[in-house]
Amino acid sequence: MIKRILVANRGEIAVRVMRSCREMEITSIAIFSEADRTAKHVLYADEAYCVGPAASKESYLNIEKIIEVAKANHADAIHPGYGFLSENAAFARRCQEEGIIFIGPNPETMEAMGDKISARIKMIEAGVPVVPGTQENLKSVEEAVELCNKIGYPVMLKASMGGGGKGMRLIHSAEEVEEAYTTAKSESLSSFGDDTVYLEKFVEEPHHIEFQILGDKHGNVIHLCERECSVQRRNQKIVEETPSVFVTPELRKDMGEKAVAAVNYIGAGTIEFLVDKHRNYYFLEMNTRLQVEHPITEEVIGVDLVKEQIKVADGQVLQLKQEDIKQRGHAIECRICAEDTEMNFMPSPGIIKQITEPNGIGVRIDSYVYEGYKIPIYYDPMIGKLIVWATNREYAIERMRRVLHEYKLTGVKNNISYLRAIMDTPDFVEGHYDTGFIAKNGEHLHQCIMRTSERAENIALIAAYMDYLMNLEENSGDTTDNRPISKWKEFGLHKGVLRI
Repeated sequence: MIKRILVANRGEIAVRVMRSCREMEITSIAIFSEADRTAKHVLYADEAYCVGPAASKESYLNIEKIIEVAKANHADAIHPGYGFLSENAAFARRCQEEGIIFIGPNPETMEAMGDKISARIKMIEAGVPVVPGTQENLKSVEEAVELCNKIGYPVMLKASMGGGGKGMRLIHSAEEVEEAYTTAKSESLSSFGDDTVYLEKFVEEPHHIEFQILGDKHGNVIHLCERECSVQRRNQKIVEETPSVFVTPELRKDMGEKAVAAVNYIGAGTIEFLVDKHRNYYFLEMNTRLQVEHPITEEVIGVDLVKEQIKVADGQVLQLKQEDIKQRGHAIECRICAEDTEMNFMPSPGIIKQITEPNGIGVRIDSYVYEGYKIPIYYDPMIGKLIVWATNREYAIERMRRVLHEYKLTGVKNNISYLRAIMDTPDFVEGHYDTGFIAKNGEHLHQCIMRTSERAENIALIAAYMDYLMNLEENSGDTTDNRPISKWKEFGLHKGVLRI
């Protein structure tokens, strides 16, 4: 039985995996870079070991060093989380060679489905609709131009080994192909160590719908319904929810059956689809790992996906049956990032001076930061996920508004006000949105952010002036009772109301 798990990751996902380990009475072993010595996952784990310098390629991507630490500390298994080595077939294979259980699919499945070109071919063979495009990697700019003209614009250029929006470029005309081709290949190489790219016809007004699947080593595979992931900026998800308002019961059944039948899978994975406005759906890609947005599925289905991953990896038979899977209520997730929304979402590393996290019924926070923690410059700016659950979508939106109002984070720029603006945008509230939501509502969201920023500046100015007046009073040496009027009354705060 698995008794010791090394978590080959960092940040909130490492902490989240370790929490399930603790509930299962499994020893958690953390690894960390020199930049993460005081990170929360290091403090939370039962054991922790440094694997190298801050740079990912020398630490969290250092396969041999991670294997060395796992063997030296008698780890039965390795959980890769998401990102880093989670979809690296070579890493999974090295674990096998060393007799360490890799908590995920086998290397062959990762190679077949992790390579998006290979995955497209496999889905075509399985009878799953795919977006029209190329079945081989592009070899030159000239070939790309020729195929773009043949497919018809707009076209999406994508990294074969990509994820998280990296290595993706939307092309509207032949004049844009060369720059898109060059930058996509470069970005793909730096992010994934592979510069293979391919083309897909861009589906206009699409919804990004993904199905969570779970399989064991005994041939049992089920799906845990869908997630709506269409609120995206630069192809990166910002807000996710489940169930999808757009997906009908009939469509859910059809897509779910296709997702399960498409691949003989072991562990937790995700089949992603694009669904056009007429509800025609097309296979997009498969992620052979846990997804960032997995908590909303856990909330509405009532299943701990990490525990299920561990049980499956340990050879246990999946106890869940498809007929047992029911969606209960509604869940929404917002990704909290250390980034400056007023400066084109530039990452904002630094020291967290103060943090107040919301709580209450139906509130969950998966995070890794604390007061005094210094967010490093070397990694993804996401610092946590705010998840709410309620009995229906209307109540879930109301709850998310409330908790975003309660969430206070100072010391670093963050996107909380931007997320608040999304929750107040009519298209989102009414459920009438697709992947073009951010572009369509960009001006509205920008104005909301500017109003919030202006209000904060006004409050700061008033507070500074009040402090100035109080200091004048304290230093005046006046010992009589003829003291100035209360500053709270002077500024209209005696009734608890601040008017700006």
